[in-house]
Amino acid sequence: MRDPANRPRAATFWGVRCPKCGYEATNVIDSRVVQGGSATRRRRVCQECSGRFTTFERVELTPVVVVKRSGDREQFDRRKILDGLVSAAKGRPLDQERFEALADDVEDAARAVDAEVSSTWVGLAVLERLRQLDEVTYLRFASVYKNFEAIDDFEREASLIKLSDA
Repeated sequence: MRDPANRPRAATFWGVRCPKCGYEATNVIDSRVVQGGSATRRRRVCQECSGRFTTFERVELTPVVVVKRSGDREQFDRRKILDGLVSAAKGRPLDQERFEALADDVEDAARAVDAEVSSTWVGLAVLERLRQLDEVTYLRFASVYKNFEAIDDFEREASLIKLSDA
């Protein structure tokens, strides 16, 4: 499709209203991938008033539901994972970026498993990844998650770490 000046014309899109005049026909004049590939930024021009504006397209992911031991259901909250990691890693040489990556990885894995996962699954998924990241932080996190009550619990978990490293 070409205009009278023999230039390629952008496709017309219906349904995206111009914020200036409300007309529903716009042309996309530029598209760029942004936010690490998770969104597309589109520059548009209104066919009625020639106003220019920007829209963003993002993939809408279905929320993951966590089934608690009590049977209650709540939406997956990566903030809870991050808070637990920060607490367990106090004084350790780990940065927030590693925690963010771990929480993202657990959330992605949960989404791949099902729309619903158990809180036990989430805890074990965190522990599995944390063990590879930092053994001391793993042991601290495990002590809370597994509800350690005696020094024997720490010794047992530490021996498991040693056995798997051997």
